[in-house]
Amino acid sequence: MRIRITPSRAEGCVTAPPSKSMAHRLLISAALAKGKSVLLGVSLCEDVLATLDCLSALGIGCERAGDTVTVTGGLVKDFPSATLACRESGSTIRFFLPIALLSSHKCTLTGAPSLMRRPMRVYEALCREHGLYYAAGEQGITVRGPLQSGVYSLPGNISSQFISGMLFALSQTEGESRLCILPPVESRSYIDLTVSALRSFGADVVWLDQTTLRINGSAAMTARDATVEGDYSNAAFLEAFNLFGGNVRVEGLDPASGQGDRVYRDCFARLAKGYACISLENCPDLAPILFSVAAAMHGARFEDTARLKIKESDRAAVMAEELSKLGATVRVYDNAVEVEKSELYAPKEPICGHNDHRIVMSLSVLLSVFGGEIEGAEAVAKSFPDFFDKISALGVRVEKI
Repeated sequence: MRIRITPSRAEGCVTAPPSKSMAHRLLISAALAKGKSVLLGVSLCEDVLATLDCLSALGIGCERAGDTVTVTGGLVKDFPSATLACRESGSTIRFFLPIALLSSHKCTLTGAPSLMRRPMRVYEALCREHGLYYAAGEQGITVRGPLQSGVYSLPGNISSQFISGMLFALSQTEGESRLCILPPVESRSYIDLTVSALRSFGADVVWLDQTTLRINGSAAMTARDATVEGDYSNAAFLEAFNLFGGNVRVEGLDPASGQGDRVYRDCFARLAKGYACISLENCPDLAPILFSVAAAMHGARFEDTARLKIKESDRAAVMAEELSKLGATVRVYDNAVEVEKSELYAPKEPICGHNDHRIVMSLSVLLSVFGGEIEGAEAVAKSFPDFFDKISALGVRVEKI
């Protein structure tokens, strides 16, 4: 889908979309808990639909009515062979692979080619070390357990999703386990979101120190009702319009949220004041919108950017390529990105979305100032399906062409 954005001003009040990160975690926790849980405010974006598909494939009842999902939990650990279709969701495949290892029957996790290219070697190494079956091929990844309680070590600098996946699975194994994270521990806030979700359903998971988690798999998890909180990650795109003459108020965000992307407001303030140096260690998903803001304002240096290579796209390289179409100069290094202050202008050719929702939304903000077209705009369905409807309601002139 190609869209054209004409220079226009965003103004009004908008409700933040539900957190995709918390929806994943609450749905899976509800599936592990015995009983019926009612979850409100579940965004049916592509990634969350992938998680619902996987739960259904494992025999979990998931009844949808609008943005409400009723989950009949109580996962049978030695479930029969199943195919888990993860679509393009990195969270889904990394959360469910260890869950699949709970069974002594083979399970295959499939997904789009772009998903299957994303790194999974952490789990491959773990399976090899603990004598578990793991085979990757063109059709997907096939694994077989059963995973047992014990001591497991995982690197902390690749993706916190691997650690979250193991927390889900180890909460279902008999006995006590320890998960040792090899420093540096990046995106710790996402690990804490998983711990919070599990504990809210009765799991016994605690930090013993800065790098060690203890999981008591014998703790009973019971059903509960919950509401998915608003998403700071996607709210950042909406509030970014305010840096370019907009007047947008975003409601529905929990001030006490543990989401790491809460820092976007502080980052915006720093970028508005002048050249800034910002670490993305705990908020890598903010990278595209922060790069866009920096290019249009005073420039910036971003550190701890190495993991951007393994997102939906190589986000640092892709943003450098697309921002250059607006006149920006972006230098990409192994673990840093420098964005020069630039005199931006309307691109003479369409922006490419690179099948990455955050690339599309970040560049849409700039096009509301300079105008232009984006090819592949449908990528927003991954996390924020009604993004263009919402910004249109705020006054941004968007046209599908």
